[in-house]
Amino acid sequence: MTDSIQVQLRKGVLDLCVLAVLSRGESYGYEIASTLVAAVGMGEGTIYPLMRRMQNDGLVATRIVESSNGPPRKYYRLTPLGRSIFEAHRRDWLTLAGSVDKLLEDLP
Repeated sequence: MTDSIQVQLRKGVLDLCVLAVLSRGESYGYEIASTLVAAVGMGEGTIYPLMRRMQNDGLVATRIVESSNGPPRKYYRLTPLGRSIFEAHRRDWLTLAGSVDKLLEDLP
């Protein structure tokens, strides 16, 4: 049961995590996936459909960059709407996390 809860929690914050990575600057798909694997244990199979949805929703913009070491890379960056959504979700997360932490601290 614990594994299931952890998976659901990760899925619930994945959008916020991707937006947080991109709030630091432009990044390509594999780099985003690697960062999220290290930070929260979510990998490539989950990231690419999410990136497509975020692009369709106008949260991220892309550009293709030729690579000398393989296929071209698609770079993602936040749009102004994406940055606005990130800031709102970040505030909501900090409020929620603080409330949950307070409840957990108050346990005997």
